[in-house]
Amino acid sequence: MRILSVVTLFTPDGAYGGPTRVALNQARALRHAGHEVLLAGAALGYPGPLPTAVDGVPVRLFPAARAIPGTGFAGMWSPAMLPWLRRALDGSDVAHIHLARDLVTLPAALAARRRHIPYVVQTHGMIDPSSHWLARPLDALWTRPALTGAAAILHLTRHEANDVVAVARTNSLPLVEVLNGVPEHTPAARSDVREVLYLARLAPRKRPLVFVEMAQRLAPRHPGVDFTLVGPDEGEGANVRAAIDRDDAGGRITWEGALSLDEAATRVDRATVSVLPSVDEPFPMSVIEAMAAGVPVVVTDTCGLAGRIRRSGAGRVTGPSTDEIAAAVDELLSDVGLADRAGAAGQALTQDELSITAVRRTLEDVYAAAAGVGGGRPKT
Repeated sequence: MRILSVVTLFTPDGAYGGPTRVALNQARALRHAGHEVLLAGAALGYPGPLPTAVDGVPVRLFPAARAIPGTGFAGMWSPAMLPWLRRALDGSDVAHIHLARDLVTLPAALAARRRHIPYVVQTHGMIDPSSHWLARPLDALWTRPALTGAAAILHLTRHEANDVVAVARTNSLPLVEVLNGVPEHTPAARSDVREVLYLARLAPRKRPLVFVEMAQRLAPRHPGVDFTLVGPDEGEGANVRAAIDRDDAGGRITWEGALSLDEAATRVDRATVSVLPSVDEPFPMSVIEAMAAGVPVVVTDTCGLAGRIRRSGAGRVTGPSTDEIAAAVDELLSDVGLADRAGAAGQALTQDELSITAVRRTLEDVYAAAAGVGGGRPKT
């Protein structure tokens, strides 16, 4: 099939996080299976010409601009992308839109709808009821039509599906569960340095300050362990720097900054424990990648992966408090055998339930049904 995939933003440091990584993983797997896949999006921060491939996947990128200041990713748009998008849609059997309330993916979905090109949307937990002043008119004009016109709406959890139904204001939606999958991964050899890793954007919802506070409490108990934050600043960078300046445990608590998408996917190989203190985190790719690498994980009980982690024994699921997170990390650092068993359980979990091969097969079925229902061209 000829598949056009659209995601909001590409940056050298992977600032848009999980949706871009998911889109790259899916496109790579579909291309390996013989499909023609082109991944498109807006781009920001690249020196010189925009890349034509990211992490080995062909991409068509367009300069990004902020149409509405102060609205973060939601205000991002790319005027140059729109005319190209119309032509690209006409040459596609199906479009896969990684949908958010923004001015890149919403116009893409509506363009597909107007041109009668079958499309599926994947919301990554980004479409939920909102009290933001822009949400009501945007939902009425764009979000709701984009959702109701889709041949399939891909969701990660029942909570996410309920949110999409609430925004669309109809129960008659073609909902399909599709998990985030990771490619088969052979971890690099562990170094002698023991490390507790935070690998995520430094955003308020991710709670990097909780990680720093946890590290400050545990550092005296574990003098041979480093505590490292890796990720781009999204609002909490200054606070994290200030907290580390107050107490960096003799240089063992650090913020490395951001990494590119491909570097971030393998950075976790060096970790002893991976910690994500987020609340209401839908299905974090960094946690899945940690488990695939055999690294035990610690998440809060509102994480979409919490049930699988608890059932498999791939790490620890805790309440949201710093005390609870610190106790879980302390347990894994203090018992090497427990940490090894958790790491092995995480690898088994990703192989059995979260592999990109299983995701690719589901997507093929979804695309075929969409093209058939929507009058798309036959598979090639």
